[in-house]
Amino acid sequence: MSASLAPECNEIKERYDTCFLKWYSEKYLRGNSAQDECAGLFKQYRSCLNKALKEKGIDQMIEEARETTAETDAEHLKR
Repeated sequence: MSASLAPECNEIKERYDTCFLKWYSEKYLRGNSAQDECAGLFKQYRSCLNKALKEKGIDQMIEEARETTAETDAEHLKR
């Protein structure tokens, strides 16, 4: 599995990745579960990552890119 963009989040990302891959392959694909059992771990990872991105000033760049992409996507969908 790949490392997180924020090294301080590597441990929780690894736990989430392991959980998700197990759930997806052993339950979801076999039709035994539609609910993501790893959602709590994902929320923890997302929180860690968002904090790290904010501390590094990257969060603002991401938000600006999302705004630009939303405009481009809206124009593309009009075609």
